[in-house]
Amino acid sequence: MNGGDAAHVLTARIVMALAAESDTDQVDRLARQLRAELSELDVDSVALVRDSPVPDSAKSADPVAIGALVVALSASGGVFTALTEMLRDWLNRQAAARKISVTIDGDTIELERATADQRGALIEAFLVRHTAEGRRP
Repeated sequence: MNGGDAAHVLTARIVMALAAESDTDQVDRLARQLRAELSELDVDSVALVRDSPVPDSAKSADPVAIGALVVALSASGGVFTALTEMLRDWLNRQAAARKISVTIDGDTIELERATADQRGALIEAFLVRHTAEGRRP
């Protein structure tokens, strides 16, 4: 990015949750797959961050947070829209994935067990709050 023309950079924390019956190898494979797909977007960086381990007392039916990816991206130029569309597509393709949460500036959107139309409406509202296009007078 060039000095005066630098776009506002957003940092998004993406947390995946899988069904509790998912094993460590599956968790690792899905996290790396998502990271690779995110890296193909026009983002500044993608880093895998492991959260604390899941307690042994977690119920088997509960989704299990498996870690997080931190993505730095431009707030302009449609990159954020491409990111959310890619996440929605990824979630739809993963049988073990139960939920994806995206947090920007303390604001979180959770994508889970919703129809494609419902997820689209949630994502659109989230985009409006976090992109220059949504902040126009």
